[in-house]
Amino acid sequence: MSSPRPFVLAAAGIAALCALDAAVKELTRSAVAYAVLGRYVFGTVFALAVWWWQGRPSLTREMLPAHLLRGTLITITAFLFFFSLTRLGLAEAITLSFVAPLLIPPLAHLFLGEKMRGPVVLAAFVGFAGVLLTLQGAPSFDGDRTLALGAVLGAALAYALAAIVMRARAAKDGSTLLTLTSAVIPMVLLSPAAVGAPLPTWEALGLALLAGLFGNLGIQLLARAYASAEAQSLGVLEFTALPWAALFGWLLFAEAVRPQVWLGALVIFAACWWVGRAGRQ
Repeated sequence: MSSPRPFVLAAAGIAALCALDAAVKELTRSAVAYAVLGRYVFGTVFALAVWWWQGRPSLTREMLPAHLLRGTLITITAFLFFFSLTRLGLAEAITLSFVAPLLIPPLAHLFLGEKMRGPVVLAAFVGFAGVLLTLQGAPSFDGDRTLALGAVLGAALAYALAAIVMRARAAKDGSTLLTLTSAVIPMVLLSPAAVGAPLPTWEALGLALLAGLFGNLGIQLLARAYASAEAQSLGVLEFTALPWAALFGWLLFAEAVRPQVWLGALVIFAACWWVGRAGRQ
């Protein structure tokens, strides 16, 4: 833990997943499940290529239950979160999903036996205070926005549970198998969405290709990070998604970024720097 490498890998993985979110937000202008399926179809292609290049590591019967559980949780996370993107701005949806880093330390303690260390827990609450700061001046939640809020909170819980399973299996199974099952299982579960759906346009295929690429890259980087650092320490780095989401939302969707978002981002980065130091000591 003396090296900052796991924290750098996790931050880079989160940035890649934010790029994935931006691609899928554009895709969700069609049916949500169909759009998410396209992300995992191309994700499977990339994951199979990496799996072959890495020597085709075997998925044993002992590994299968954990990977099936995690694949199901990823499917739930993706569907709920990408549904919320049809009702909310990119930065707003990702900000609300920051409930997940608060859930990771107690879940890691409950399922993995990780001791809940005071600096990490306190840093998580400081980071979440930055999140609350970014919500100042946001539109009220009513109608479809209430439904989207519920979807984001459900996605956050599923994401936190998936992170716990990844921490439990990353060192044993390796990032290649984690990335492969993270694409194949959601693809299979979402495949009914293709029944009766119209053929995708070339633009949609390009976006799905980018989503698959960024999704695989993000999972690879996160799996390598979780193999060598505690889940509770890396969980706080999820807050670094905020400035990426604000940037992509502004560049690609002309979503205004309020001053409160950037002020909250400074608080979030301070919390991440703090937990990085605490995790390395």
